[in-house]
Amino acid sequence: MQSFSVAVIGLGAMGLGIARSSLRAGLGTTGCDLREEALEALAADGGRSCRSPAETATGCDALAIVVVNAAQTESVLFGPDGAASALRKGAVVLGCATVPPAFARDIGQRLTKLGLLYLDAPISGGAVKAAAGELSVMASGSSEAFTAARPLLDAIAATVHELGTEPGQGSTMKMVNQCLAGVHIAAAMEALALGIRSGLNANRVFDVITHSAGNSWMFENRVPHVLNADYAPRSAIDIFVKDLGIVLDAGHGSDFPLPITAAAHQQFLAAAGMGLGREDDAAVVKVYQTLGGITLPGDDGE
Repeated sequence: MQSFSVAVIGLGAMGLGIARSSLRAGLGTTGCDLREEALEALAADGGRSCRSPAETATGCDALAIVVVNAAQTESVLFGPDGAASALRKGAVVLGCATVPPAFARDIGQRLTKLGLLYLDAPISGGAVKAAAGELSVMASGSSEAFTAARPLLDAIAATVHELGTEPGQGSTMKMVNQCLAGVHIAAAMEALALGIRSGLNANRVFDVITHSAGNSWMFENRVPHVLNADYAPRSAIDIFVKDLGIVLDAGHGSDFPLPITAAAHQQFLAAAGMGLGREDDAAVVKVYQTLGGITLPGDDGE
């Protein structure tokens, strides 16, 4: 389906997977990233690589912005050489970053004034699901935006949750998801650290818990990173400092208590303060290592 053209800005673990899924579906795909190795990876798969948001967006039907935060989304769209001014009228922008709902609403209004469509479309599923074209998309926007984005959504997602007609509703749902995700990661690492401190073998803790009622998706997904002493970032500590901060800001804004989220946020902040911000979010276990004096897999040659 080369007549439908896709642009992806941000070729990290998720963005590169989205671009590859788009290519696999037969969509003409262009990508943009600051890292040369990401551009080379896309080109090797048959995609077109660009070095500026404006060049990437020129002539595309759908633009997916798969960056880290609101500031990067703002820069990609409206900064120097930004994509918004290069898009043709009627093109659809998918905002895939986790951002405050108010920011998503504002972006939607600004793009509408430029004659563009906007889908507030944060994603979930991780790098594996992105590479397989099986993401979960929490989307909100006009029916016209959903229709315009459909070829790309079909290529990258197993499930598209249509959450409403206004931007901000998708980001609100992603905020709820990240509340749970961050709490579950922190709780998983606390429980693993407790088991190790109490004399249990870390691998046995994983084997038993993943077949017991205390299991969670995050425990099953993240604990193997610790067992393999592999803290290469799939999703970094800094991501959850940011995302749980968004959750807490929403709670403060509506006078809603979030004590469990706040406790989890403190653990991610502690990890960032230890210099672990760019490590995988499973590295929050190292906070417990420091506090409890435990030996983690990989320490001292283990």
